[in-house]
Amino acid sequence: MSIKPKKKAIRKVMMIIYLVIIALILGVGIYVGYIYYKADAAIQRVAAPKLADDPIGNVKKESIQPMTFLLAGVDSRDGADGVMNTDVLMLVSFNPQTHSASMLSLPRDLLLKPKSLPSRKSNYYYAYYYIKDKSEAIPNTKRFFSDLLGFPIDHMVVLNFDALRQTVDALGGLEIDVDMDMKYNDSADGTHIDLKKGLQTLNGQQVLDFVRYRKSNQGTRESSDFARNDRQQQVIKQIIEKLGDFQGISQWGNVLDIIGENVKSDIPESDLQQWVYNFPKIKPNHIRSLQLESSWKSPYVYVKKEDLQQALATLRDEAGVSSESRLNLEAFGLLD
Repeated sequence: MSIKPKKKAIRKVMMIIYLVIIALILGVGIYVGYIYYKADAAIQRVAAPKLADDPIGNVKKESIQPMTFLLAGVDSRDGADGVMNTDVLMLVSFNPQTHSASMLSLPRDLLLKPKSLPSRKSNYYYAYYYIKDKSEAIPNTKRFFSDLLGFPIDHMVVLNFDALRQTVDALGGLEIDVDMDMKYNDSADGTHIDLKKGLQTLNGQQVLDFVRYRKSNQGTRESSDFARNDRQQQVIKQIIEKLGDFQGISQWGNVLDIIGENVKSDIPESDLQQWVYNFPKIKPNHIRSLQLESSWKSPYVYVKKEDLQQALATLRDEAGVSSESRLNLEAFGLLD
């Protein structure tokens, strides 16, 4: 007499389990569809067609091929000293076959001596082209650095400070081991940096302060470009790692909105789709950070020739670029 009720109870429990599984599958499917919708919307805002007269990166590639891009983080705030100067300048090679990448940070104060333009810090040239003609700033800057570095850069990506700050906030902050006390105030552009040394969770504004900090007017130690570049790469790796965990995945919709609002590029829409859909396969331990040993001789930073040559050779290998084009060493400030 008691067996039938037990069987009914078991069937009821199994039915509930099946319904829960179906609901989860439907929920995941709806969320995936939502993410694809958000991704497509962001891609349309970020992407731009290649210019017909731009030979750099204008050769058609299969989507599976490696590629190289110049990443620039710009200060576009009203009232900032040197608006549109690149506070971050990074050369990145991405290999979708191996889901790996290599990053080389160029010091913002690195002396560049091009023949066609005046000698300036590396952070000057995007602003120069932007002021001259903002619609041509990306292709002209990309061509400029391609000529100096000796190999074609496929694309350029420009993001403003809000992209980093808002992304970190959407992800709930980043756990950062701050390497030193950092204090700096500038009422003219609204910069107020006040970070204590040690492991802590930083919000978006604090992470931005962490990667930007160079000098102090409040008694703390100044930071070298080498340490600053290392912090930038550390933050990028942490963001990629966090986007892959459960909390990060749940925020992809918000992050894609942020990217759409704050990032511009010359990447065609079809290529950008391949980048976005391959992004989840990239793991932080497959990202190689390349550094240049540098020395400050006011007002410029100088780098070692051997470091520069070796770093660019690594990027060439990652991107599958031949070494036929030569690095224009005369255009760089080099250590004796």
